Amino acid sequence: MLKKVIRFFKNVKTEMSYVSWPSKDDLKEGTTVVIIMSAVVAVFLSLVDFGFGILIRKLLLKG
Repeated sequence: MLKKVIRFFKNVKTEMSYVSWPSKDDLKEGTTVVIIMSAVVAVFLSLVDFGFGILIRKLLLKG
């Protein structure tokens, strides 16, 4: 069992050497894109929710 665990971590170390890590600039750019897109989606969903809320209130109060 211990040999399997040791072999696993050796394999992990080997595989990690193949990983292409992003540069600091790429990481900053990706983070900025994620934050901006999250804000855009949040605003969009808030507006849709607000619109549906108005629509539901009008339908329920009219009927």
